[in-house]
Amino acid sequence: MRIRTSLAIATAAGAVALGAFAVPAAQADEAPAAAKVSSFVNGVKADAAAKAGAKAGVRSGVRYVDGDVTIDKVTVNGNEDIVAGTSAVKTVNIYVTATDPEGIYDADAMLWHGTDFENDVDGAVIPEQEADCDYWSATSATCKITVKVDPKTDLWDSMLAGKWNVYAAAIGNDGDLMQDDSYKNVWIKRAAQITSMNAAPEPVKKGKTITATANLSRASWSYLKYYGYGSQSVQLQFAKAGSSTYTTVKTVKTSSTGALKTTATANASGTWRFYFPKNGTTSAATSAGDYVAVN
Repeated sequence: MRIRTSLAIATAAGAVALGAFAVPAAQADEAPAAAKVSSFVNGVKADAAAKAGAKAGVRSGVRYVDGDVTIDKVTVNGNEDIVAGTSAVKTVNIYVTATDPEGIYDADAMLWHGTDFENDVDGAVIPEQEADCDYWSATSATCKITVKVDPKTDLWDSMLAGKWNVYAAAIGNDGDLMQDDSYKNVWIKRAAQITSMNAAPEPVKKGKTITATANLSRASWSYLKYYGYGSQSVQLQFAKAGSSTYTTVKTVKTSSTGALKTTATANASGTWRFYFPKNGTTSAATSAGDYVAVN
């Protein structure tokens, strides 16, 4: 969006005011997200209005959804889940492909969390810079919008983990505007990790039992620390010496504190590890491998 620095001013423009996004006082922690979304959308509308006015000479207001501009495709983070830990900022690229008979002027996108775009927004990730557009034909363009997901500011509570909405907008050279508050969904997940992996004894006689232990934890955005992830199904896997292919030996559950402990029969030398498949709120995780020689 070409007027990124004018978003705050745009909220005062009556012709483009968004009139909603009222947030109850009890939801004070959520208010900044709703305010960011409101300001962002007003800025998109103001940008389209300015472009329409520049071409038409005189024009008031803005066409919100009508016109012949279309959004053809939106790709977020390479169609992969967005995984956030407790400190590192995650850079996410959003690509918006759009078409208009008059050509594309600009496109924009953001991520938001909530149940209703106008009345219940409790999380938002907004781009801070203009889109970088590749005008690959006279009528079409693909614009890259970069957002940064900061667990310290954007993910203020762990309840934000899971499904988010992708807002996308495109503006034609004639000022036509298409915007979709939920063009598609993307999942922002809490990072998981498996630590302290150990398989023992080492070495071991063929046919004897080895004991594998580890700990599964996941990021808490509420407290910016990792805590044990209890009652989760985790796979114990094994790869024979000289092979990088792992097979699942058994599935076990973590304790209430995320601890893992199980046994298996050692029939060949190789590497043991634990693997946790992703779920709706938490990323997948793989432990370090522990090699056990069989005599």
